[in-house]
Amino acid sequence: MPIATEISRAIQELADRPFSFMHICGTHEASIARSGLRSLLPRNLKIVMGPGCPVCITPQGEIDCALELASRDITLATYGDLLRVPGTKGSLESCGGDVRVVQGVHKAMEMARGTGKEMVFISVGFETTAPTVAATLLADPPENFSILSFHRLVPPAMGWLLSQGEAKLDGFILPGHVCTVSGYAEYEQFPVPQVVAGFLPEDILLGLLMLLKQARAGEHRVENAYPRAVTREGNPKAREVMYRVFEPCDAEWRGFPVIPGSGLRLRKEFSAFDALEKFGLEVKHVEKHTACLCDRVLRGIAQPTDCRLYGKGCTPQRPIGPCMVSHEGACRIWHTYRVKG
Repeated sequence: MPIATEISRAIQELADRPFSFMHICGTHEASIARSGLRSLLPRNLKIVMGPGCPVCITPQGEIDCALELASRDITLATYGDLLRVPGTKGSLESCGGDVRVVQGVHKAMEMARGTGKEMVFISVGFETTAPTVAATLLADPPENFSILSFHRLVPPAMGWLLSQGEAKLDGFILPGHVCTVSGYAEYEQFPVPQVVAGFLPEDILLGLLMLLKQARAGEHRVENAYPRAVTREGNPKAREVMYRVFEPCDAEWRGFPVIPGSGLRLRKEFSAFDALEKFGLEVKHVEKHTACLCDRVLRGIAQPTDCRLYGKGCTPQRPIGPCMVSHEGACRIWHTYRVKG
């Protein structure tokens, strides 16, 4: 018997009442949708999506800061997923500025060394990408190089979700990629079942089974179903480098309010590479003015097919919300794999 079938049968037997578990990783959602994993689950077990797409949770005010730099004839570099995320005055793709797609911050710094023009790297991502950016800033970058730090930390967002109780969650599948760096000790503060899971369908099913057992027993702890990549301590060297360069700060997430301690800003000794300070920019809050439900999808209280724009006014070719832009966005994933909901 295939292992996935065996685990799914065990889940069927244990899911004797409604359960709702949230994952906080776009790669988890892609694996779930691509493999049709939800078809193996009982109807009363629900997997909901959280704020696990770093591009999707980047608020419009931050995109507007990048657009302002582009209008000043400053070269921008970032990941391809960010190009089409809408700000209030268009996107980086449509702005007409000098915007380069790079695979990482090191490429942006190499480009800066080859020109006298100001180069700004738009730095997004969770704990997974921040250490690489920090290491680059420790490698004596040129004076014409700086970053817009739009990094986020996952645990504060989890704490906010639990404090609100909107999604009525029974537990979390923790983000495997993030936990390779951060470990999972910090998640032990949350009194809900939690499991670190990998990205194969079997990994996710095993994580769900472990969550079910905890929830049924009235227990709450962090278990590791991804020991081939994750330890409780994570990667201490990567964390040390990250916090040598960055420090936590309050930050707004798209669809969320300002969450205390959920962002990363450059420490004062690296302020010369902070594009916000260097170019006198301020990130402003922008009120939502569309019918897009990305904010609710990111909080786990709606699914893509609940949105009246989904697949109609909003498609991967003409996205209205960020969840239809990124390959880690729930709407883009559901549209690609024709998930019915």
